[in-house]
Amino acid sequence: MNYIVFDLEWNQSCGHDQENPRMPFEIIEIGAVKLDHKLNIIDTYSSIIKPRLYKKLQPHIRSILNYDETTLKKGRPFDMVCREFIKWCGEDYIFCTWGAMDLSYLQNNMDYYYLKPLETPLKYYNVQQIYADVSDPNHSIVKLEKAVDRLKIEVDRPFHSAVNDAYYTGVVLKAIKPRDLSDRYSYDIYNNPKIKEDELISYHKNYMEHISREFTNKIEALDDKELLTIRCYRCGKKANKRIKWFASSPNSYSCVGKCWYHGLVQGKIRFKQAKDGNIFAIKTMVPTDKKGMETIRLRQDELRIKRQTKRHNRKHNDSE
Repeated sequence: MNYIVFDLEWNQSCGHDQENPRMPFEIIEIGAVKLDHKLNIIDTYSSIIKPRLYKKLQPHIRSILNYDETTLKKGRPFDMVCREFIKWCGEDYIFCTWGAMDLSYLQNNMDYYYLKPLETPLKYYNVQQIYADVSDPNHSIVKLEKAVDRLKIEVDRPFHSAVNDAYYTGVVLKAIKPRDLSDRYSYDIYNNPKIKEDELISYHKNYMEHISREFTNKIEALDDKELLTIRCYRCGKKANKRIKWFASSPNSYSCVGKCWYHGLVQGKIRFKQAKDGNIFAIKTMVPTDKKGMETIRLRQDELRIKRQTKRHNRKHNDSE
């Protein structure tokens, strides 16, 4: 299997009133490197795309690119380039990107041109997240330039060129040498599960992830017994509740449970907007300890006091 490390440059409208809602970000360059099983670069791909919607570069985008509208006019149509790129990828490969946005923008542009969609469920490696988990004690998300600098990788080509950024991403992946790379995949959620049978549940070394089907609203989602079941991130068995699910933010819920075999686990449910207006949930379970549980409990108490204070103030105002 090969690793396709790709990067995109995209443009957007210069004014909100000029934005096309079907394609807010238009891809103007695709660059990629192909890595073998030892993470050695064995091929490269690069192509400029002639824009159809946003022919004038947005000022900030123009300031960071190494080319301008004159270069874009010499590009080829997106549908031609995209088909060529997918063919170049080959048969047996997995995508790698710096961050999670490139795959979404690629698929959005493919939808706009009514191209054949990528196969789902779509696994990929988020090298930015892998770098944070492997190389940063605080798991901080950083820009590609900073990761290259920290790893003392030679900078012999400019950033903000798609093929160059893909090259640096590939070099970073090889430099950090994650031994458990096969366990560090993510699922792209651009085409999220629609029905129960398509839900995704994956167990990793240090976390479990459950991507749910679509629901019409949060109330319906929170009636789903499986979604609210607290399971061990490692063995998948049902854990005993220590802190029941509570709203930790407008679009997320948290909990703590205890597995008889693997100890305390922390759960989080995040709600995401689907393309058709419905919602779906991403539930993660990770290991925690007594200190982590106490932090979550303090957060729960803090929110409870805020709600009580708000209700008290509302009643007081209504009585005046």
